[in-house]
Amino acid sequence: MYIKEVYKEFTHLSEYTRSLGLLLLRLMLAYTFFKPAMLKWSDIDSVIQWFSYMGIPFATLNAYMAATTEMLGVVLLTLGLFTRFISIPLLIIMFVAIATVHGEHGFAFVNEAVQFSNAYVNGNLIEGTMIQLQNGYELVLYYILMLLILVGNGAGKFSVDRLLFGEKN
Repeated sequence: MYIKEVYKEFTHLSEYTRSLGLLLLRLMLAYTFFKPAMLKWSDIDSVIQWFSYMGIPFATLNAYMAATTEMLGVVLLTLGLFTRFISIPLLIIMFVAIATVHGEHGFAFVNEAVQFSNAYVNGNLIEGTMIQLQNGYELVLYYILMLLILVGNGAGKFSVDRLLFGEKN
């Protein structure tokens, strides 16, 4: 019986970490989407060509929608504003990324380390062991799971959602 009471008390106390965890999760996801959004906006014509090459229908429309959604996601996740809503289109982008880019490379994001004696990377001589990125869908799947957590839990206490919509945002 004592273990059950201790566990209940621990569970009660650990509830206080939820909002901090949700804040850090939102900020990390916002940071993750920032660079891809900026790269898309810095050369949207190349993104349109890339989407066309991959066979994505309405490449121009989809390139602008992806770039806009990612940038809007950065802002809204950072503020914790409409967190549940923005997480849904971001989820769709992640599923499309698996279907069009990452899925064919398998699950693993990182391949086994490769041994070499001398290699040039970006013009610099590198010696030793190098980790080879495989570009699988592993990392994208983690983002999907994080976004699902935000859909289910909302933004937490440290958010504009909480200020505007109260306890159950």
